[in-house]
Amino acid sequence: MATSAAFKNLQPVPVTEIPRLSPAEFRRAMVEDAEAGRRIVLFFGDREPAGVTLTAVLADDDRSRLFAASTCVGSEARYPAITPDVPAFHLFEREVYEEFGLEPVGHPWLKPVRRGIAGINPAEAPTAFFRMEGDEVHEVGVGPIHAGVIEPGHFRFSCQGEDVHHLEIQLGFQHRGVENLFLRRRDHPAFLLRLAESIAGDSVIGHAGAFAGATEALGRILPARRALMIRVIAQELERIGIHLGDLAALAGDVAYLTGQSVYGALRTKIINTTLALCGSRFGRGLIAVGGVRFDVTPEGRAAVRSVLEEVEEGARLASAVLFGSGSVLARFEKAGIVYPETARQIGLVGPAARASGLARDVRSDHPYGGYAYFPVHKMTLTSGDVFARAYIRSVEIAQSIRLVREQIDLLPEGDLLHPPGPPAAGHLVVSLAEGWRGEIAHAAVTDDEGRLKRYKIKDPSFHNWFGLAMAVRKNGISDFPICNKSFNLSYCGFDL
Repeated sequence: MATSAAFKNLQPVPVTEIPRLSPAEFRRAMVEDAEAGRRIVLFFGDREPAGVTLTAVLADDDRSRLFAASTCVGSEARYPAITPDVPAFHLFEREVYEEFGLEPVGHPWLKPVRRGIAGINPAEAPTAFFRMEGDEVHEVGVGPIHAGVIEPGHFRFSCQGEDVHHLEIQLGFQHRGVENLFLRRRDHPAFLLRLAESIAGDSVIGHAGAFAGATEALGRILPARRALMIRVIAQELERIGIHLGDLAALAGDVAYLTGQSVYGALRTKIINTTLALCGSRFGRGLIAVGGVRFDVTPEGRAAVRSVLEEVEEGARLASAVLFGSGSVLARFEKAGIVYPETARQIGLVGPAARASGLARDVRSDHPYGGYAYFPVHKMTLTSGDVFARAYIRSVEIAQSIRLVREQIDLLPEGDLLHPPGPPAAGHLVVSLAEGWRGEIAHAAVTDDEGRLKRYKIKDPSFHNWFGLAMAVRKNGISDFPICNKSFNLSYCGFDL
């Protein structure tokens, strides 16, 4: 008997075709799949009359396939934990425990994900932090309110002298109930698109594109190729702009202020290009379900090419100086290392994974939209340190500039918008997109009338915050800012 249903990115699958296993069989299947090289993409619950249905989606990147399996946990409200054998499940299982009260028996550290400190529920009790004992061991608490204009989050360092032995990250301060809002306002598609744009404000194109892709797949339409290519251009501009901003921030953190200024100025040119295309520097309003709302005119193409030429040359020079500076390399190299095996076990995605040697890129592994029409070569480094996470950004900026230049020169004729059909009833669709942070995953489940009954969102930060906690171990606490910047994770994208 098959233990999972196989399908592709953006391919709707009837819910009835997803095998429903016993909790023990489900656990065994997850462990065997992980041992076979599949990785966890999504794991979520859905309350039903018989209990809570747990659905797992795993990816086989080499074969461009996704696999889904489910189990139902009834009134016993407990099931055998998967985390002890597949560590990448650890946060997903904590999330299910928090949302539905299901205990994964044997989970090594079962604390809430977003509750217990942020006061989301007045009745919730504070959760204990991990404690170290010993001579000269002390704790350093940072946040949730920070010195800079950044989002709230609490960091609890366990240190001996200047050395960090453990970092516990507690988020949830910006929990907005986004997934529930998708259900409450499911009959207002225009609202849902704006909501998707707001999941993480620096990943507008990534999340809006993932939502639009899921909706279009359920409505069995494919936007015109011109619209898909405009989405590709917008996505790559988003990637270039944020990567430039990250390099500016990293340069600033090691007091290389010239680099900070140069990268910052280049970033402004990119986001102003997006502004010229659609009226928003962050791309808000560009993507619509069924296509895009703004065309790229011949004058717009010329303007984009001109800006790219200027940014390409400026970024090349800035990176040559940044990565050729001994004082910069002295801070970046061998700081905040995440080794490849650790990255694999905890499920890192995006540039952070590629900097640790994991060749994971949704554009190549699970092609979608306009990325299905041309190859995207995956580039990796192996040192897993701050240097690798910074340098991979520099490489990806050059790659994205090339992709935008190629696609804008080949922009086909065609319509901008195709109206979607009615959503397929009783289906699951998974929409994966490669945002600038990494894999964005949206899953939509429809009921017998084709209305949303479950909407699950995963920002790449969900995987990678634990990567930051692992990176700072055995480092001086003064290296935390550059370790943190080298990941640049989203608080609101995690909090949802």
